[in-house]
Amino acid sequence: MTRKKQIFIPVVILIAGILIFMLFSGMKKPPEEKAEVDNTPIVAVEPISVTPMTLEVDSYGVVQPKYETELVAQVSGQIVELSSAFVRGGFVKEGQLLARIDPNDYEAALIDAEATMASARASLETERAQGQVAEQEWKRITDTSPTELSLRKPQLAQEIARVKSAQASILRAKRNLERTEIRAPYDAMIDSRNVGLGSFVGTGSMIGKLLGTAIAEVRLPVADNQLEFLIDQGASATVNLIGTFAGAETQWPAKIARNEGVIDSKSRMSYLVAEIHDPYALSDSKQATPIRFGSYVNAKILGLHIAQATRVPRYLVENSRVAILDSESKLHFADINIIRQDGQNVIVSKGLSHGDQLIVSALDYPIDGMKLALITDEPEQDIEQQTDDTQSSTQVALNDSDSGE
Repeated sequence: MTRKKQIFIPVVILIAGILIFMLFSGMKKPPEEKAEVDNTPIVAVEPISVTPMTLEVDSYGVVQPKYETELVAQVSGQIVELSSAFVRGGFVKEGQLLARIDPNDYEAALIDAEATMASARASLETERAQGQVAEQEWKRITDTSPTELSLRKPQLAQEIARVKSAQASILRAKRNLERTEIRAPYDAMIDSRNVGLGSFVGTGSMIGKLLGTAIAEVRLPVADNQLEFLIDQGASATVNLIGTFAGAETQWPAKIARNEGVIDSKSRMSYLVAEIHDPYALSDSKQATPIRFGSYVNAKILGLHIAQATRVPRYLVENSRVAILDSESKLHFADINIIRQDGQNVIVSKGLSHGDQLIVSALDYPIDGMKLALITDEPEQDIEQQTDDTQSSTQVALNDSDSGE
């Protein structure tokens, strides 16, 4: 009996364990099926816009007058008259009187020169008459040829010389009298005035300084390797000058007048000179904004015209190729022709078409022909998922509210 119990008890325990295992196995949930993961790389793209383009060369400079003149007294004397326009910043016309030096002494000198001239002419006429009398008397006395001295020709030549000297004195006196009037040699703006009413000036004294208002110039430094992007190295090129006037950014048109033809020894730059006509808008009423002397301006020199071109960020270019997303959402490397680097971009003339999708995302292992997905597809799925989650949360909240009631 005891032996049967020893055999029966382990069998019962074994059967019970099997039953319990089967019970728990039946209660175990089957593993959830995981959604298939899409490992297609997601990229961002930008459309390519191919349009006609005019290349520009950037430069800078300071506006200066083409002509500037220092007025110097050519005669000495006291300043007896000053024009009201002869002040710093005043505008004057060509020939306008700026200052007058006391002319009394020079008028007296002119009268004295004229009197000397009259006396010399009288002496000349007297000597001519005496010469004719001497010639007639010599013919009555002898038939031999008279000498120069006998006919008083040396005396006549001396009187002629005195007349010419008197004429020179008159011209000198008139010129000195004219120099007592300081007049503007051209339309100008007064840069400085160094004399006052009643002050005495000597010959060579500085009167003032004029800046011509007809034409302004800007010297524009250009690197030698940038001249290739200009037509004829910039000859007669159009320039847009950009500066500030009364706190507002303003643009003025200009033209390249000349190339200085040398390379600066310090900056290693070539200099193109742009000209602006009527910079202070004195004669052209349509130009409302003047460009003032001394203004700092940035310049854009218009150069070569490209029929079809586009700009591409430089970091996207590798070995003259860029990555394009084709119509089948596959990566394609396009060979491009770079004609110029422009800051952080490059200008491309060939290899890209209008509407091409340029890949701007970084890819770890880009392979030509690999399948890609647009980054814009991902947000739509996220929005749908967020919408579903929001609706579920709202439903749970409503159920909890109903349960509370």
